[in-house]
Order: sequence, then C-alpha cells, then structure tokens
Amino acid sequence: MSDFSVIEQQNAEEKLEKLKEYLRNLHSVAVAFSSGVDSTFLLKVAHDVLGDKVIAVTAESCSFPKRELNEAKEFCRKEQIQHIICKSEELEIEGFCQNPKNRCYLCKKELFQKIQEIAKEYDLENIAEGSNMDDNGDYRPGLQAVAELGIKSPLRYAELSKAEIRYLSQKLGLPTWDKQSFACLSSRFVYGETISEEKLKMVDQAEQLLLDLGFHQVRVRIHDKMARIEVMPEEFSKLIEKECREQIVNKLKEYGFTYVSMDLAGYRTGSMNEIFS
Repeated sequence: MSDFSVIEQQNAEEKLEKLKEYLRNLHSVAVAFSSGVDSTFLLKVAHDVLGDKVIAVTAESCSFPKRELNEAKEFCRKEQIQHIICKSEELEIEGFCQNPKNRCYLCKKELFQKIQEIAKEYDLENIAEGSNMDDNGDYRPGLQAVAELGIKSPLRYAELSKAEIRYLSQKLGLPTWDKQSFACLSSRFVYGETISEEKLKMVDQAEQLLLDLGFHQVRVRIHDKMARIEVMPEEFSKLIEKECREQIVNKLKEYGFTYVSMDLAGYRTGSMNEIFS
C-alpha cells in the first residue's frame, strides 16, 4: 500500500512488534480462522512467533461460503499450520433463525465454546480472534461473547487498524492483503427476517456471481425475495451496463429472487445496522 506515509509505516511496524510480544506471552493459541484479511494476518504472525504451538480452527456451516473454506484449507496447507475444521451449524442454535439483533452473539458464543473444547483437547492455553480497531465503532454483539468467554483479541490489543493490517499483510507477502472484506452470510438479512438454508444459498450464489463478473467488494442484502446489491461507487457504471445488468437480473431470478435492486449508497460494512444510528 504505497499511499502509506513513512510515519504511518513506522507506526504499523511498531504495532506489529507489540503484537508479536503479546502473542509470545500467550505461549500457545488456537486461532479462529476464517481466511479473511484479519484472521489470516493474525494466524501468520502467531505461527511465525509460536510455531507448532498454534493451530487454526475454521467453522464449516451453510453461512460460510465454500470458496472461503477452501482458501482457509489452502493457506494452512501452504504454511504448514495444523488446521481443524469445526462443524458449527448456526441454524441449529436456538433463536438464531429468527435473526434477532443479538444473532452474532448467539453464533460467536456457540462457536467459541466449541473452539474452547478443541483448545483443551490440544492442550492450548488461549484462543484468539481477529477483530481490529475498526470493529469498535459498529454494532458488534459478537464482541460481547468474546469478552464473556475470555477470548483474546491480539489485533485490538496492538491497536491495529484494517488499513495497517492490509499494509503489513502486503509486506509479509500474504495473498489476502487486498482481499475484499467478508462477513458471515447471515449478516445479509434484515433483523427479524427468518434465516434459512435456501436463502443463504441464494445470497451466496448472487455474491459469487458478482465476484466472478469482476466486482471487487460486494454485498447482496436480502429483503424477503428482493436482492439489494451493494458495490463500490466506482463500479456503479459497470453494474448498470446493459449486458452485465441483464445477466445479473436473469441469474438472480434463477436463484430465487423476485426483484433485483441497486443500493445507491454503495458498499459499506454494517448497512443492516444503520437502524441503530
């Protein structure tokens, strides 16, 4: 990220050293690994510092796209990191399908309890997750579960921002340094709307189509059977080109959507949380 000033680069490097020292003091750790920008960076640095005292744990569920699971497997294989796939089906959690405002709390609590069991089995002292300083501002009920269960947040401890993580990831040669931000597919549902495996598949297929068409950062929010597409403003013109637009509409209707709309505000994280603003 060449747009980082010298001072910004120095600050990021200092925070990296702070992160490494923190991880050394954990002695051994199971990292909740989603193959996203943050957890990939955390896992890489943890493994560099602690070696085989680190394992990666990835949850497999219908709200986690296969492409992300495959990327997680490939990264751990390449880096020779022990990788545990944990079955964690959110739809089986009581109350989750009704999509309450604390949905993320229910999911994270169940997942981290499973990772705690895995950490105990492998005699690991700590569990770490990849939230960063940018996560402090949005509505994040999942962080309540992190606090309650004593899960470590090394990136927040080191006060690393998303931009700094991308910069340091590029320096480390990580393929995720410019990867699009991703969140659980359940976050595409408006609160109170029932989450089902069928609708999760619709969203997954729609977002995969947009990625295959070359859009970099996408969200397909679902409102009953209506798709609300978010892309970066600089890609608006591509989205409404006749051939591209018609292909998207036709495919999304094949997937089960009745209406296909474009969000003129563009891509932004947590747009379903704007009702709390």
